[in-house]
Amino acid sequence: MAEEFTTKTVRKDGGIVINDDWPGYSLDLFNYPKHYSGDLECVYIPHGVIMDRTERLARNIMDDLGDHDTVVLCVLKAGYQFCADLVERIKALSRNSDHTLPMSVNFIRLKSYVNDQSTEDLHIIGAEDLSFLTGKNVLIVEAIVDTGKTMTTLLKHVEAFRPKMIKVAGLLVKRVPNNSGCFPDYVGFEIPNHFVVGYALDYNEYFRDLNHICVISESGKLKYKV
Repeated sequence: MAEEFTTKTVRKDGGIVINDDWPGYSLDLFNYPKHYSGDLECVYIPHGVIMDRTERLARNIMDDLGDHDTVVLCVLKAGYQFCADLVERIKALSRNSDHTLPMSVNFIRLKSYVNDQSTEDLHIIGAEDLSFLTGKNVLIVEAIVDTGKTMTTLLKHVEAFRPKMIKVAGLLVKRVPNNSGCFPDYVGFEIPNHFVVGYALDYNEYFRDLNHICVISESGKLKYKV
């Protein structure tokens, strides 16, 4: 029998909480690109679970923002898959319910990691002029939030353009000791402080082609280190 999350609890706005002792699933239970053999420890969150949780987040967002024009601000590169799937599910709900969520999608890029370490040097690319956000509802879609410093910086930058409202959807939130307290409004999963890859999350541009979210192995870090 396949292992299951040791504890899966949902707290308000906190997402599915995965305990520190969750070992993940054996790689032998899932399909993944064989060029990553030896580079991964386990499948941490299977693709199907990600999809189901994303559908629930889409419903929550529709309940809160439905019938109001919204600008979706996708944080690249890691956020592109989550954003695409989230928007697709919001569109499906709009087609099949009494509520609709008119959306436009724009993209910015943040870069703050070298190998597996977050740095103080944050680059915001494509966000020089966000004047089109003025007076609009904004939904920032991010793949992962750890210390929250990056998101805090981005929020201050976006707020300078005076949007009507800002909400943040984060697929993953890491439990880290130096968290700034910046917590997304919509959270997929709260996870321990592991370096995870897949579902567009990368390690030096590798592993974006994994469907599942996996924990990278130490040998994988060494293999793709820059």
